[in-house]
Amino acid sequence: MAEVLVEATDMSRRFHQGDRDVYALRPTSFVIRSGDRIALVGPSGSGKSTLLHLIADLDAPRNGQLTWPALGDHGTLRPKHIAVVFQAPSLIPTLSALENVEVPLRLAGGLGFARDVALNALASVGLAAIANKLPDELSGGQAQRVALARAIASRPKLILADEPTGQLDQRTARDTIETLLRSIDGTQAALVVATHDPHVAERMQVTWLMDHGQLHAPTVADQR
Repeated sequence: MAEVLVEATDMSRRFHQGDRDVYALRPTSFVIRSGDRIALVGPSGSGKSTLLHLIADLDAPRNGQLTWPALGDHGTLRPKHIAVVFQAPSLIPTLSALENVEVPLRLAGGLGFARDVALNALASVGLAAIANKLPDELSGGQAQRVALARAIASRPKLILADEPTGQLDQRTARDTIETLLRSIDGTQAALVVATHDPHVAERMQVTWLMDHGQLHAPTVADQR
């Protein structure tokens, strides 16, 4: 049976606004297993980014439990086991595209092969020619594809992507998603993609819906 990478039990996240609490994520339970391909859909502001940040251990739930059974614990998840592609620009401005892709490899201790692996990752998203350019020399679409290359370079067990094709034209978006899927095919890595693009959602195996902080997904019992 596939490994359980992430398990949430009655997990929720709420924020204080004045004298009341506002739920960004209402109590929910789910599991993510190795090999899963999950599309996370829903309107803007529905809580998709909050959920991804919780899964990535970039934020903590207010209630309930969140564990990473096959990945480790706080402080050991990134960049070795979990890679995140953010919706907003996330490249380090003083590093070249190639150096940005190398960062997680070097943090994981791969000093001897980081450059070759990073070059291959850039080539896989069609950007080998811009390896030495700085982020401010790239278009928004190019920068997002560099971020995708950085995510797949370290071969993580779980990739979380927040609107990864939002800044790309339709053809480039489709090519990029296909490249991402090919790069993890056969690795048993899990992929969770928050998206508004129906084509991207269709390429995943399962669709989770976020609506006003409520996650509609298969129950833990259904996924066991």
